[in-house]
Amino acid sequence: MKIPNNICVIEMFCMVNPSEDPNKIKKAISNIFPYSTIITEDSSIVAQSKDLNSLEKIFEIIHSRQSQKNYKRNLEKNLEHDTTWFYLNKQAAFVGKIAICEQSEESPLGPIKVVLTSSNIDKIIEWLVLGNDTIS
Repeated sequence: MKIPNNICVIEMFCMVNPSEDPNKIKKAISNIFPYSTIITEDSSIVAQSKDLNSLEKIFEIIHSRQSQKNYKRNLEKNLEHDTTWFYLNKQAAFVGKIAICEQSEESPLGPIKVVLTSSNIDKIIEWLVLGNDTIS
């Protein structure tokens, strides 16, 4: 996986339900996004990274499952200006698995929302779903 030389801010947002252990949610996020800074706020957890290596596990899953078209459609559907987003299943992330959700209701305890922001967001999407390593 060749990482493009584009600046991209990757943010993760996750609500913490009263029945959940915030440390387990932090673990879920760090399992999927190992290069992120994680901050606990009132009833939510926010993580941020500017390192595209943080998307390595997402990249691998997209390409191993031959599901690039579905992911591209999802990212383009959620595209607005220089930002796009997708949901991940929180329980799957806790055990180190990646399951992208089309809707937030697909994750019973609520999803992890991943937001990508870049002045070259189209190139970031292309790299993530098509593996195009020629962008710079």
